[in-house]
Amino acid sequence: MKVTYLDNNATTRVDPQVLEAMLPYFSEYYGNPSSMHAFGGGVAANIQHAREQVARLIGALPDEIIFTSCGTESDGTAIRAAIESYPAKRHIVTSRVEHPAVKNLFETLAKKGYRTTLVPVDREGRLDLDYLYDHLTDDTAVVSLMWANNETGVIFPIEEISSKVRERGIVFHTDAVQTAGKIPIDVGRTGVDMLSLSGHKIHAPKGIGVLYLRKGTRFAPFMIGGHQEKGRRGGTENTAAIIGLGKAAELAKQHLDEGSYRCVDELRDYLECEILKQVPSTMVNGDRANRLPNTTSLAFEYVEGESILLMLNEYGICASSGSACTSGSLEPSHVLRAMGVPFTAAHGSIRFSLSRYTTRSDIDLVLEKLPPIIARLREMSPFWKDAKLAAAS
Repeated sequence: MKVTYLDNNATTRVDPQVLEAMLPYFSEYYGNPSSMHAFGGGVAANIQHAREQVARLIGALPDEIIFTSCGTESDGTAIRAAIESYPAKRHIVTSRVEHPAVKNLFETLAKKGYRTTLVPVDREGRLDLDYLYDHLTDDTAVVSLMWANNETGVIFPIEEISSKVRERGIVFHTDAVQTAGKIPIDVGRTGVDMLSLSGHKIHAPKGIGVLYLRKGTRFAPFMIGGHQEKGRRGGTENTAAIIGLGKAAELAKQHLDEGSYRCVDELRDYLECEILKQVPSTMVNGDRANRLPNTTSLAFEYVEGESILLMLNEYGICASSGSACTSGSLEPSHVLRAMGVPFTAAHGSIRFSLSRYTTRSDIDLVLEKLPPIIARLREMSPFWKDAKLAAAS
């Protein structure tokens, strides 16, 4: 069965050019980049080139790029580095809609005595900026906010927030895992202190991430060991994955410069508009005017999202009910709950996330199969029958 993959916010396929760039480092160029001999030194030079490729994608200096194992490590390292660098400060700030990599870490830190502020969002998933700014204090060690939400695609005004936070002398970190490669990023202009990204969201392999550390920002390493990454992250480098990430970053910048994501945007809008037209009692979760070009979260009232996904899976269609890191939970998404999405809609919310490999035929297959699936599930739903009776009375 052909796979129709519309779950790219969970992970992406490795670009063939990325795989081609990686393969020699599993066999031909296997030297340790920390070695003194020329064989290892050549590998080290290629890692440096990958560092430059990643830096160009986000407007950073190469020395500001630290390679990690994933976005979760980058997030955790950034937040822990901030609180260790300012041990007298016991207040930390994030939002109610963060990825579990940040959300769960904040919950752990709260149990250890840190005072946490969770910034609310409105019905469209937009941050309450007045609430954020009003809760900054001299005791605040770090503010960590995602650049774009992984479930709804809603983009936060990171440049404005960064300016306000840093005016107060507070460290600002942003989780840009979903943002990199989809919209332009310029850390020099934005002014963030730390930024996380992950390779497998931009057509590089899993197991490689990046932490951007603005020059001059105080830092305490999480992975302590050898001298790798200038002592900021010990451990022998994952050379093949780093090379792959460098190539993926180069390709992502090329596609951004060429405007390729406009095609993804058009396909997303086509999918969304046709579903809204064909399926009654359906709504879009989040701010449609200010979101990532590849993401739509659709709420189908009075049905279960898990049932929709299982039936789509019978046709080889891959989508998601939210974050891959919370799959298997029967609870509605914490993001949708924070937005105030009604219970009858939150349970039936599906995220479709596209990539540059998504085709019109992929979207047409979803439009062919999804409306009958929703109709069938609703016929079995007592809540749908009650809603129809209420509407008729």
